[in-house]
Amino acid sequence: MAVRTLDDLHDLTCRVLANSNTAPENAKAVADALVAAEADGMPSHGMSRLVAYAGQAASGKVNGRAAPVLTQPKPSVIQVDACSGFAYPAMNMGLEKAAEVAPDAGVVAIGVGNSHHSGVAGHPVEAMARRGLIALFVCNGPAGLAPWGGNRALYGTNPIAFACPVEGREPLVIDLSLSKVARGKVKLAADRGEPIPEGWAVDAEGQPTTEAAAGMAGWMVPAGDAKGAALAMMVELLAAGLTGSSFGYEASSFFTTEGEPPNVGQFFVVFDPAAFGGPVAAERIATLIGAIDAQPDTRLPGARRFDLRAKAKADGVEVGDGLLGELETLARG
Repeated sequence: MAVRTLDDLHDLTCRVLANSNTAPENAKAVADALVAAEADGMPSHGMSRLVAYAGQAASGKVNGRAAPVLTQPKPSVIQVDACSGFAYPAMNMGLEKAAEVAPDAGVVAIGVGNSHHSGVAGHPVEAMARRGLIALFVCNGPAGLAPWGGNRALYGTNPIAFACPVEGREPLVIDLSLSKVARGKVKLAADRGEPIPEGWAVDAEGQPTTEAAAGMAGWMVPAGDAKGAALAMMVELLAAGLTGSSFGYEASSFFTTEGEPPNVGQFFVVFDPAAFGGPVAAERIATLIGAIDAQPDTRLPGARRFDLRAKAKADGVEVGDGLLGELETLARG
């Protein structure tokens, strides 16, 4: 393992993508997201994704030069066509517009279609919370979950994220996958030749497995069993159904260069708390947080990432030597 600063990793990401037919502004948005994932202790959504991203941009599976197109068909409805490009520039565009509209509209919905992998689900909602807004986010991805009782994956692992501002402290950030763990963790284990814990995934025959490669060939176990599978279906309908994007079983892999663009979707709802309760809303949020804090041994969801982030900014992060070598080769072209 080698230690690299966050700035070093950001520069490396931009150089890799520049050699992979990606526009500079898109490369920066991707680099921001991947480096933020590393800083928050989420390597499965960090630099390990860059080899696949670069390969897909080079092959045209993702359009690295896409310019997202924003429309506003209703005062509180924002649509963004990612044009088969990276998700991050498209999401950023929609959220920036939502931050402008929310103070007047109170509630704004954003649909992002024809999109790609959206990284750490907690990051875009955290960004809204830091602007004084509450945000809810769902997104779908290539099939990784079967309907409850089914024998074939139809849904993505479909994370749900929520964030709200908390007066005088870091935002509350809730970020969870609807599989027991994010599929990226199984992929990372497969890449490293490591086993996975029992209960994470099943193989192509639907049998429990601790072999990461077999888990990637099968599907993930839903969080909460039937309840998680039902929520994954809901996310498919919001993120893909409302945006005209691919359902999980229609989407190509985020990990390979072959096939058509995944063209998955993202869906946000952004609230201005002042539109509902003014100062009362902030007070009520703080009251609940205080009640949680009053119990010994509790920790707010998402709190760990802030400690890791501060350490990463000061000390850098560890990245595998093999991965760094591969990325440096890609950066040199």
